[in-house]
Amino acid sequence: MIGTTWTELVQVLQLDLLGYLVIAVVLGGAIGLEREIRGKAAGLRTNILICVGAALFTRLSISVAVDGGGDPGRIAAQIVTGVGFIGAGTILHSRGHVSGLTSAATIWLVAAIGVAVGAEALVEATGATLLVVLVLGLLGRLERSLRKYGGITHLALEVDADPKRVSDIERIVQEAGLRIEELRSETHGDRIMVHVAMSGPQRLHDKAKLRLLQVSGAYKLSIKE
Repeated sequence: MIGTTWTELVQVLQLDLLGYLVIAVVLGGAIGLEREIRGKAAGLRTNILICVGAALFTRLSISVAVDGGGDPGRIAAQIVTGVGFIGAGTILHSRGHVSGLTSAATIWLVAAIGVAVGAEALVEATGATLLVVLVLGLLGRLERSLRKYGGITHLALEVDADPKRVSDIERIVQEAGLRIEELRSETHGDRIMVHVAMSGPQRLHDKAKLRLLQVSGAYKLSIKE
């Protein structure tokens, strides 16, 4: 009798659905907390909402399929498209420099975890959450350590409108032992704004910047690491 009453109560109050949504809050929050600590735009609330939304859509998709005999992936499949728009909004493009790719990838993974929760694959969802937190946390530190030995520096130099100046800048960077990832110029009256992205060992970047100031005849030099 008690078992029957509890089953009916669960069905009436949809406690099973609420339980899945709570799990989605916990898993999405675990990843979101790491993002929040690092000061990312897609932080705690964003990741929780995405995970809960993906789980809810998946549960609804399964429910609609059971009641109507349709495809259980009909609604859930659209989650990938919707998350794609959100992820695209976190990616910023400026002067050849791209940022936000990690946040976009994290959003994509959080949505996948939400789908797994909605599909009752709780072990897989939990394991994926632990791996994501591990990757974002430990590998983030490894990346920062590697940047000490290599990285990309973006420079903008304002020089005289002489075609040789661009060639001189290219030569100076290469002589410093760095690779040129990008080199473009814009003419503004009697001056040229040269944008250059150079990569290689970090210790050589300062050498190249000092040499550029000394030899290129730049009126202005701005640096973005």
